[in-house]
Order: sequence, then C-alpha cells, then structure tokens
Amino acid sequence: MDSFRRGDLVFDVRDAGPADGEPVVLLHGFPQDSGAFDRLSPVLHSAGLRTLAPDQRGYSPGARPAGRAAYRLREAADDVLALLQAAGLESAHVVGHDWGGIVGWALAAWHPWRVRTLTALSVPHPAAMAQALGHSDQALRSAYVGFFQLPAAPEAVLLAGGGTGLRRMLRRSGLPEALVDRYVERMREPGALTAALNWYRALPLAGRDPVGRVRVPTLHVWGAQDTFLGRAATEATRQFVAAPYALEVLEDVDHWLPELAAERVGELVTAHVRTSD
Repeated sequence: MDSFRRGDLVFDVRDAGPADGEPVVLLHGFPQDSGAFDRLSPVLHSAGLRTLAPDQRGYSPGARPAGRAAYRLREAADDVLALLQAAGLESAHVVGHDWGGIVGWALAAWHPWRVRTLTALSVPHPAAMAQALGHSDQALRSAYVGFFQLPAAPEAVLLAGGGTGLRRMLRRSGLPEALVDRYVERMREPGALTAALNWYRALPLAGRDPVGRVRVPTLHVWGAQDTFLGRAATEATRQFVAAPYALEVLEDVDHWLPELAAERVGELVTAHVRTSD
C-alpha cells in the first residue's frame, strides 16, 4: 500500500516490513514527513514488526485542504483511522513524534480500542503541556507557536531567501544539515508550508476536542536536550495516563529522536510492543 484515501484526500504512506508482523503506525511532526522514520523503521522490521508511515495531512500533496479548520486534531486522528481501515486493521501500535505524538495522544484517549500501545516521542500529553505553560520555561520554549499562528508572516519569514529562516531554526534545534536540506525542500513545494502551519493555526479550535486521560499502555521518550519541550511537561504527563506507563529520558539527545536516536528508540518501541503480546 503506497497510498490511502479519505474522502477526496489521498495520503501517501510507506507500508514496509513483514506483512504478518505486528502493525506499528509511525506519525511524523513538523516540518518532517514519513522519511523521518527512515532510520527507525529498519530497526522495527528486524524485530518482526510491520510499519505504516503516512505523510500526514498537509504533507501529502494529495491531502492539502484549505483553511485551518481542516487541520483540527480530530481530523488528523480520523486520518489514522482511515489508514487502519484501508490496511484492514482493527488496531495497531502507534508511535508519534512532535505533532504526530499529539495525534497519538488523541487517538489513545478517544479510540483506545484502536491503539494497542502508544509511544509518544518528545511530546508530552497535551494537558501536561498546558499545565507547564503556566509555571515553567515552557512558554518561552513555545514562543514560536504563537508566531506560527499568524497569517502569511510565518511563510514570508521562513521561506525568504529560499528557506533561510526555516533552515536556521532547524539547525539551531540540532537537526543535521542533510535532513535540514530535505525538509526545507519539501516545505518549498507549492502550498506545503501553509498546510503544515495550519496545524498550529488550528490550535485555537482545540477546546472543541479536549484530550482526556489515556487508558492504553504508554511509553514516553524525551530527549533532555530538546530545545522546544522542557522537563516540566514531561514529568507531569504521568498523571494523565491511567494505564501502565513508562518514561525514558535520553540525556544526550535533542528533539529529533527518530532521526538521531533510531537504534535506541527502536529498541524501546520493540520492548514496549512486546508488553502487549
């Protein structure tokens, strides 16, 4: 399966690994795509796991609807349900990084019977994040989020000079140069950056779709050098999981866990998946 459809939208997806393996859905964040898991997926395949890694809405050229409402968290979560249906799966293990992690938290809270286990890479539970914004340095770390919600200005700043602004942001966060080049080129596709930023512009609509407690086995992996996400929200996440929960802190790793810590993350995900056997 190299694509699936939800209504008029067509999503690109990488379906790889043993066809009869336990299915693991891999959800990327900003400004990545399914290629973020190029190093992680083989680790999972070697453990006998099947991976399904979609380019999420806004990132698949055939799935770039207009307007911020189309990028509400509920829509992104329903995209994953459509992927499961297209793959003939009742449920799957879910691994999400960055925005993909937020989608994973929502899926596990809203559709626990469809999520065998959840692994959230970098991103804490949304309610823990909201808590941390009020009593830690998280508001400063997240200052860019407010800027990303503005109309037109973020595109102008990030894409000026062939993407100089976006390149600078990604380099400063620890992403290697080759990956910076790849992601910036993807964001320079017509409409791609606006669609990706619409995930942020939909945040004021999030009150319609609160993410409650998660009741599936959950692993949270956080890099202690993360520029964007601090310790306060990470440590507060446990209270929002009413199921077996584990936190793994990778002390020398920054935000880009799938790309920079693929072997270790793969080992952790595999062990977590096996807990549901």
